[in-house]
Amino acid sequence: MPKVFIIGKSLLREDYQDALSSLGFTISRFDFLEKALSVLDDRISLIIADKNVSASPSFREFLKLSKDIPKIVISDKHTFRGFTPWTRGSAAYPLYNPDVNELVYFVKRIQKEHSTLYENAILKHDLSLAKRELNFFEEVSKTLTSSLELSAILTKIMDKVKEMTKAEAWSVLLVDQETGELVFEKTNARKKKEIQKFRMKVGEGIAGWVASEGLPIVVPDVSKDERFLGKIDKAIHFKTKSLMCVPIKIKEQVLGVLELVNKKTREPFVKEDLDLLMRLVDLTAIAIERTSLYQKMTELAITDDLTKLFNTRYLNRTIEIEIQRSTRYNTSVSLIFMDIDYFKRINDRFGHLIGSKVLVEVGQLLIKSLRSIDIVARYGGDEFVVVLPQTPPDSAIQIAERMRRSIEQNTFLKKEGYSLKLTASFGIASYPESAKSKEDLIRLADDAMYRVKHQTRNAVYAIV
Repeated sequence: MPKVFIIGKSLLREDYQDALSSLGFTISRFDFLEKALSVLDDRISLIIADKNVSASPSFREFLKLSKDIPKIVISDKHTFRGFTPWTRGSAAYPLYNPDVNELVYFVKRIQKEHSTLYENAILKHDLSLAKRELNFFEEVSKTLTSSLELSAILTKIMDKVKEMTKAEAWSVLLVDQETGELVFEKTNARKKKEIQKFRMKVGEGIAGWVASEGLPIVVPDVSKDERFLGKIDKAIHFKTKSLMCVPIKIKEQVLGVLELVNKKTREPFVKEDLDLLMRLVDLTAIAIERTSLYQKMTELAITDDLTKLFNTRYLNRTIEIEIQRSTRYNTSVSLIFMDIDYFKRINDRFGHLIGSKVLVEVGQLLIKSLRSIDIVARYGGDEFVVVLPQTPPDSAIQIAERMRRSIEQNTFLKKEGYSLKLTASFGIASYPESAKSKEDLIRLADDAMYRVKHQTRNAVYAIV
């Protein structure tokens, strides 16, 4: 039932109370303002007060606490001098010694006006929110069409989400397709590097629970939720109080989790915050799916399906670029051709599936033997090519010899139970020392490798 406060000795009339009770009000009567102050809260629907209580020392505090509550101010004088302070805030009507009918009329009227004002405020808030959401969608849509970089897109989206939800920090965790774990793809939290080291199993922690169940959740107080993991807070010296998590989905498949931490207002997240976040999260899912598809297409275009090393398309482009750089800066670029010795015997004896696994392991072994600037590609069959930027022939020979020993000393497919031993033949050519063009470089390195194949095998030969 709506509550009304009647404040002032002169207003403690039974006829007023009876009339208001008949309208469905619960009545609380106070002869002094101070008594009303102690129990005043936002659940009060109406205040009827004697104008003379404005002389009370607590009047300013009263106006501050009751600024959103409609008021009827009753005076025993025709003049309403000093009424202005009462009008600061919600609706207020001055009345001169009203009878019961007049009081009831203005109570109904002020209730109606206050209800209209409240509805208008809600509509205004909803309109403002709708405009902000529309701006959000427009800005993010522009980002989606102008960038294919996932990190940049996530930052743009989440900074806007953070602003609209008044969150203190955010993180986007994605499901690692190989391990099935949740990894921190992007965050604006302090100590990003420390946070991004953490991995969580699906089902572990609040974010893991959201990924597992595919359901959004608001946790007003994480200290009261047994799912909350405090190890990240402890590692980065942070205090998580309230948390909001939603799954990032495409066609019911959970791609990851979007997490917002602590409101700047220091209040907990509530259902309205979650409703807003749910309306915004779909664009994040679209961004992740779009960039993931683009990345897969790019990888398919430049990598070998079996070994995941670069393919000949990428290799040819890389050689062209490195020769141009070599010419510009007066440096050398070397090329190593490598072929596995007697690889056909492995296929004939163990089958092509085992042969394919050997090629994959060889590719990984080569990568470990190389520098970060070097490029290794599968040239076809059991042949591999390595591009060594800024590398003269003598250094290229040392690198090739290191790879040769690595293959010779390695035992392949040990975990598979085969324990195979292999060797390989290496040929080297360098630009501009021995080759004068890209075609020259490829041909001479290939010739050098075949010279080893037709003589000793398991050796390195360089054309200088």
